[in-house]
Amino acid sequence: MSLLFALAAAPLGFMLASLILGRRAPHLIWIAAPVMLALAVLVALGASAGATGGPLGGWDAPLGIVLEADGLAAALILASAVTAAITGLFALARFGPAGRETTRRYTFWPLFYGLWAALNAVFISRDLFNLYVALELLSLCAVALAAFGSRKAAMHYLMVALAGSLAYLLGVVLIFASVGTLDIGLIAQRAGDARTPVLIGAALMSAGLLAKTALFPLHGWLPPAHGAAPPVVSALLSALVVKASFFILLRIWFEALPALAGPDMAQAFGVLGAGAVLYGSVLALRQQGLKALIAYSTVAQLGYLFFVFPLAGAGGAVTPWAAGAWGAMGFQLSAHMLAKAGLFLAAGIIIHALGSGTIRDMAGAGRALPVTVLAFGLCAISLMGLPPSGGFMAKYLMLIAALESGAWPYAAVIIAGGLLAAAYLFRPIARFMSGTDTPALQARVHWALPLAPLALGLCALTLGVLSAGPYELMVTGLPQAGEAGLDEVEPGP
Repeated sequence: MSLLFALAAAPLGFMLASLILGRRAPHLIWIAAPVMLALAVLVALGASAGATGGPLGGWDAPLGIVLEADGLAAALILASAVTAAITGLFALARFGPAGRETTRRYTFWPLFYGLWAALNAVFISRDLFNLYVALELLSLCAVALAAFGSRKAAMHYLMVALAGSLAYLLGVVLIFASVGTLDIGLIAQRAGDARTPVLIGAALMSAGLLAKTALFPLHGWLPPAHGAAPPVVSALLSALVVKASFFILLRIWFEALPALAGPDMAQAFGVLGAGAVLYGSVLALRQQGLKALIAYSTVAQLGYLFFVFPLAGAGGAVTPWAAGAWGAMGFQLSAHMLAKAGLFLAAGIIIHALGSGTIRDMAGAGRALPVTVLAFGLCAISLMGLPPSGGFMAKYLMLIAALESGAWPYAAVIIAGGLLAAAYLFRPIARFMSGTDTPALQARVHWALPLAPLALGLCALTLGVLSAGPYELMVTGLPQAGEAGLDEVEPGP
């Protein structure tokens, strides 16, 4: 329990320390990165052994607050810790102690640690109101960081975030008034006695969370906010922030209200996810700017996550392919964190060095920036779903689950999405390798900077190569339907 509490408390402590230290705040990342990574590893080891948490302060729900890290939460805590730690080290080049002190240089680090704390709080909380508080802190930090790039895009993001938060909070009020508790476990026990009000509340919460996740067709705020922000901020927003609201959706429909999640609701989520995959991919193909292409790729990649609802038994049905679909979703979440952060960081280096963000101006970048382009390619492999990456494991398991369940339209979308991803990501890679001349660099790139996206790309590949351990962790503590499905597909002694 103290370990889970530390996951949220430690980054909050670093946030306060960075406010006090001022100009010396960037040096904290050298302490925060190993501390948070160590905590994440310990939580993952504990979750794999079944030690997942309990009531905070010894007070049981509904009076107390329960913290818990099941297998999926532990896997995401570890993946987000790796992503945030490497991104934070990369941020030293832009927001480090060197150079004159500016507002952005001073405010970045408190916002960075606040975002990290809120994300961990979302992963471990089992109370709907505590999830709201964590989500609000996450949104405020994300909007402030997005304003580093475009205030107009950040204001649009803020309006969507506020509307989503209001809808979520109204839903929480309705559910509390109906069942008398906000604890997820107790809601699952009592929800059947007040079916209609609870469904209305869950619908409001889901609408707010879908807007925050930027699921098609509520995605309009994401590309401008992510595409205009500095590369470090884009990496944090695209890799980490949008995952939190999706994770809460999982908690609501798979754990708090599994009996009320009917097949129509699950199929609706799946159809919206399919629309996001196809629409986001087509728009990514049409982009001329490198960061805009990557931003629209996020819209497409998020769509795959919603296939878990129709494929993993969100309506409470026991299916033999549920565990595979759940594991696919876990791999997609983790691999996208790593690869998308690496892609934005690599793109930032290329744009800074060449002095242009337009793809057609990047001919020969592979000769001028070989390590950076290699890192870009490794991250792209995972997003395309090519072996042996974590993205491949996600698409492969998802495709198998779709075929076994007879959901041929979803299988077709998964295949089409992979082909479209290859098309829009090969376009900049081909441009990097084109021509025979080495372009002159407009700005100097420190030799250590490309190591950050390279490390993230290698982590995304390693997730697929060493997939057995992560898969076992992700399916530990599955919802009831998923556990039954896992038992059915496991070989006998």
